Amino acid sequence: MPSPSAEDTSVQQQERPVVRPTDQDEVAAAGSELFGGRVGRWARLGDGPLTPVRVVALTMIGMFALGMVQKIPCYEWAWFRGATSQYTHACYSDIPHLFLGRGFADGLIPYFDRLSGDMQYLEYPVLTGVFMQIASWLTLTPASDPIQQREQMYWMVNAGMLMICAVIIAVCTVRTHRRRPWDGLLVALAPAFALTATINWDLLAVALTAAAMLMWSRGRVLAFGILIGLATAAKLYPVLLLGPLLVLCWRAGRWREYGTALLGAAAAWLVVNLPVMLYAPEGWRKFYTFSQERPIDFGSFWLIITQRTGKPIDVETVNTASVVLMVVFCAGIAGLALTAARRPRFAQLAFLVVAAFILTNKVYSPQYVLWLIPLAVLARPRWRDFLIWQACEVMYFLGIWFYLAYTSGGDKHQGLPQEGYQLAIALHLLGTLYLCALVVRDILRPEKDPVRRDGSDDPSGGVLDGAPDAFVLAPDARASGQHQARTVTETQVEWGVARER
Repeated sequence: MPSPSAEDTSVQQQERPVVRPTDQDEVAAAGSELFGGRVGRWARLGDGPLTPVRVVALTMIGMFALGMVQKIPCYEWAWFRGATSQYTHACYSDIPHLFLGRGFADGLIPYFDRLSGDMQYLEYPVLTGVFMQIASWLTLTPASDPIQQREQMYWMVNAGMLMICAVIIAVCTVRTHRRRPWDGLLVALAPAFALTATINWDLLAVALTAAAMLMWSRGRVLAFGILIGLATAAKLYPVLLLGPLLVLCWRAGRWREYGTALLGAAAAWLVVNLPVMLYAPEGWRKFYTFSQERPIDFGSFWLIITQRTGKPIDVETVNTASVVLMVVFCAGIAGLALTAARRPRFAQLAFLVVAAFILTNKVYSPQYVLWLIPLAVLARPRWRDFLIWQACEVMYFLGIWFYLAYTSGGDKHQGLPQEGYQLAIALHLLGTLYLCALVVRDILRPEKDPVRRDGSDDPSGGVLDGAPDAFVLAPDARASGQHQARTVTETQVEWGVARER
């Protein structure tokens, strides 16, 4: 049985109805009882003013606002009265502290103006520095106002800009899988998203990456490359998506499209970085040297090793070991992609490679979970598994702040001791590994994949969606893949008949 063409797949997707989560997901069905129960047989979804995009966007705004409310104790006083209070209230944010600490309050220009103290220059990628600078220009409080009021206003301005990024992420996730728009509610309702959204500026890179995934799903490969390049100029992790895309395009023989995306990414990254590289080379290098010189820090399994053994690990040793582990993981992901009976979906491999980077890195800040949330929703849109992972991340979010409260509280020892924090790290690691294991299982057994249950191939794959294989390592993979495609299609037919009954 020949593989369907990309055009045939596109037509089939347009003809198929929108997937109703309450028909496929037991947790979604149970949760729907709060709003009147499952969607009825004759319901016309999306015909009224409350389309999926609008519902998800409004939900994201509401959850983001709740996350801001959670920061009120810090906004009102805890940021400005010592470290312990902001930890005990779990409302810490880098944003107000770096307004003063990185020279924005004094009108210094990132990368060009030297800072006082050991940091010397801003330690963030260029596009994030631009974002921070624009926010400082929009902070219109006079310099004569107390610094506390200026820091509060700077945080509010950044929160408004980051809320726009959050809505973009939600909308792009809704639109990437056209037939599964309601999966976007997983992003909007993710508790770890609301809790960590305003800790740092990661949402800028996440929004650009989500927009890039949307562009690739629509076959706009150059736009994808440009957006990935911009995202990499804001945070390093988005460049990792070019790795799994290389393997998938290799398997499908789509070299031209991959080359276009790669050139677009390189050009966009250079456009942002080249002026700073040329005119402020020391400031530009700070992010990269800081990443190399940074010792083992919070959230990593490396920290558990050093705390349990009592022996420090040299920074160079950790850097080398992290790179080796990452290479091993990536080689395993590439092998999986080239030997699986059916070509994996792009979102599945993207999630796995970013998760591998997080698991092997020497630091895990609580806001790094934002990198994974949209990818997790596209890779494994199942409420139960997603919420299990989110519960682990919320426990880590609380664990790191209570541990910092314990270590900064002097003799009071209020908070979480070292052993408790190690348990919080372990929960984060296990939760991420749990979701990775399910994604790998879906790749090996496509009939378990929620996205492919209805016979779809790769809705976020763009030019890869429905494309035949050109290179496969396993000799019988192509025939097996055709058999898997028939099995999934038959399952869809049976499910559709059962639903009509």
